[in-house]
Amino acid sequence: MDAREKILEAATELLARSSAADVSTRAVCEAAGVGAPMLYRLFGDKAGLLAAVVDRGFETYLASKRAARPSGDPVADLVTGWDNHLRFAREHPNHYRLMYSPELTVPPAAAREAHALLHEVLERCAAAGRLTVPPALATQIVMSANVGAALSMLTRPEQYPDPRFAERLRDAVLGSVTRPAAEEPDDRDSRSGRDPPRAPLPTDAASTSSTTGAGIPYMSPPRTR
Repeated sequence: MDAREKILEAATELLARSSAADVSTRAVCEAAGVGAPMLYRLFGDKAGLLAAVVDRGFETYLASKRAARPSGDPVADLVTGWDNHLRFAREHPNHYRLMYSPELTVPPAAAREAHALLHEVLERCAAAGRLTVPPALATQIVMSANVGAALSMLTRPEQYPDPRFAERLRDAVLGSVTRPAAEEPDDRDSRSGRDPPRAPLPTDAASTSSTTGAGIPYMSPPRTR
């Protein structure tokens, strides 16, 4: 194992045990058995090290998203992507909190790629006539809501004890930027940047509960008309 891998491995292990989702460069150097000059030569500064740790931790998650085969329903793929995003955050809380930490002055490559992959799904939704807003705006809306929900539950669990919070937020957000497949878009569609009629938001009576393979409950997406 070369010096770079030793440093990343040490930083990853320390991060997993950290209650503050942070590590010190001194502790990393001691755990990796290298000097501080080596760490700074390879990563530039602490922010560079932490960004590399995040990218390393998110690689498995992003690899699965890259390999995912699109279904015939891009909105269903959007729902699946939201749920998988939250699942990763719950399973890797420190990596996730670090990814969106203000200490990282430059967004990790993983954050940029996750944004780009979401945008691709939303472009498919637009091509199918399923978006109520332009894809770029929809990407910002969905990503900010998805990240906000995850960070809220990770950093303030006592304020968000209801496991259905994320499900309800998901359905409300996706319901505001997508329309049912059977609905014919009017002239004011997503390409114009103006708001056409929105899809009705799901209600408890119209939604059914199910469970993901990882045991995380979620609400099924709204039924098409």
